[in-house]
Amino acid sequence: MPRLLIDGPYGAPAQDYKNYDVILLVGLGIGATPLISILKDVLNNIKQHRDEEEGVVENGVKDNKRKPFATKRAYFYWVTREEGSFEWFKGVMNEVAENDKEGVIELHNYCTSVYEEGDARSALITMLQSLHHAKNGVDIVSGTRVKTHFARPNWRNVFKHAALKHPNQRVGKCV
Repeated sequence: MPRLLIDGPYGAPAQDYKNYDVILLVGLGIGATPLISILKDVLNNIKQHRDEEEGVVENGVKDNKRKPFATKRAYFYWVTREEGSFEWFKGVMNEVAENDKEGVIELHNYCTSVYEEGDARSALITMLQSLHHAKNGVDIVSGTRVKTHFARPNWRNVFKHAALKHPNQRVGKCV
């Protein structure tokens, strides 16, 4: 008989994100798909909250029975090997950049097939990217308004930044 190993079950990475003040979303390649749904939900909640503050209501009835949305800040880190992958969620990235006027959602794209920023081998692409983004407001690598970073994120700095910026808040991590 062959030896069989079973691992799991695992819960959905997004099942409790609404309970946290701050969420840190980390997506690797196509694994970012469920996290994109969370981003869209946070964005829709931002829009709905803004509409309620402005007095816009659906069907002329104001809904005060809605459960409050705990998430006040979201960080999304998407790490992928190929720049072509950024095309998958281009529309969502641009929608977040256009509609999140309060800066609730912070987006970070990372392309690991290019050498780290500061490395001489990636100096030309980094310079072209910066010029193109400054002139057009669009990243040359991802084709979105979200600037792409090169190499892998420094996770120690990412977690430290979240901890220092939100000292007395609950931070949830979805990977």
